[in-house]
Amino acid sequence: MQKKLHFYSMLSKKKLSHQLDMFNTLGDLLNQSHPLYKLANKINWSLFDTEFSKHYCKDNGAPAKPIRLMVSLLILKHLRNLSDESVVEHWIENMYYQYFSGEFKISVSPPCVSINRVGCISA
Repeated sequence: MQKKLHFYSMLSKKKLSHQLDMFNTLGDLLNQSHPLYKLANKINWSLFDTEFSKHYCKDNGAPAKPIRLMVSLLILKHLRNLSDESVVEHWIENMYYQYFSGEFKISVSPPCVSINRVGCISA
């Protein structure tokens, strides 16, 4: 009889603050007519949270990245025909990518690590 190995990721906590500073959020700084800005506000992101959260453990395992972040990176990857590594690099440089993925403030750190073609994790 074989035992099945189970790997759990803990569901990530919701971001609580929409505040970039005392006066502006990231969305306030961007052009609201930009296609990614518009698309970010048309997608029902809570649907992804509802559907995917059942595959996560609420209190066991390593904390996962937010579901919206991972879904948005996958969408951006396919919209722009980018590799895993490229979409992460572009995310750091592009405020619209960050807004699309649910960020409330500008980030200079990668949102996650990507796995390159030979299976090594790159920063």
